[in-house]
Formats: sequence, C-alpha cells, structure tokens
Amino acid sequence: MFSIPGKAAVTLTPAAKAQIARLMQTQGAAGLRLGVKKGGCAGMEYTMDFVSAPQPHDEVVEEDGARVLIAPLAQMFLIGTEIDYETSLLEQGFKFRNPNVTETCGCGTSVKFREEPSA
Repeated sequence: MFSIPGKAAVTLTPAAKAQIARLMQTQGAAGLRLGVKKGGCAGMEYTMDFVSAPQPHDEVVEEDGARVLIAPLAQMFLIGTEIDYETSLLEQGFKFRNPNVTETCGCGTSVKFREEPSA
C-alpha cells in the first residue's frame, strides 16, 4: 500500500533476521506481523505477533528465512524503519530505529509519530 517499488518497507539487521527466523521455526509461524496501536505515554505502541498466514494487504519483507508482515494501517508509520535484535547484560529484545518517530516515552515502549501537515 505505502511501499516504494524496489525498496523494502523495513530493513532487518543480521541479528534480527536470525532471531525472527529462529522464533518462526519454534512457533511454527509463517511470519512476524508488525502493527501499531494507540496506547502508552507517548500515544502509540508497536505490536508484534507470530501468525500462521499473512492477511490481505500485508506488506511482506522476507530475508534469509525471516518473514515480517506489516499490517496495512501500520505501513505508513513503519516505512524506513530498521529492526534490530539486541542483547545486553540487563535486557534483550527487538529495537526499532524509526525515522518517523518524533518522541519516545521514558519506559521505551511507546512512541509519537511525525504528524503530516494538513493540505
């Protein structure tokens, strides 16, 4: 829907690809579906669910055995995002480097997206 021809909607780091592929296999899933929903201190939150099949109009990004499905309503918010998987001494998880985010909350789970100017 909002994709740029010849360019993936999101990019995956090698660590993210490996983790998504590993989790898809253990979950018996067809892919990791990304979305956004209202919530959190900053206004929006990412959603992630392993699914058995893509939904109509999902944007599909597939690399090295990892398949990410982007829900139609989330596509305009996620264009240009790099998804990484990081492990540190205190935590591990997926990290979103999203150029469309203008602020994040202190807890790190909610974001505010750039508002498009009205015509």
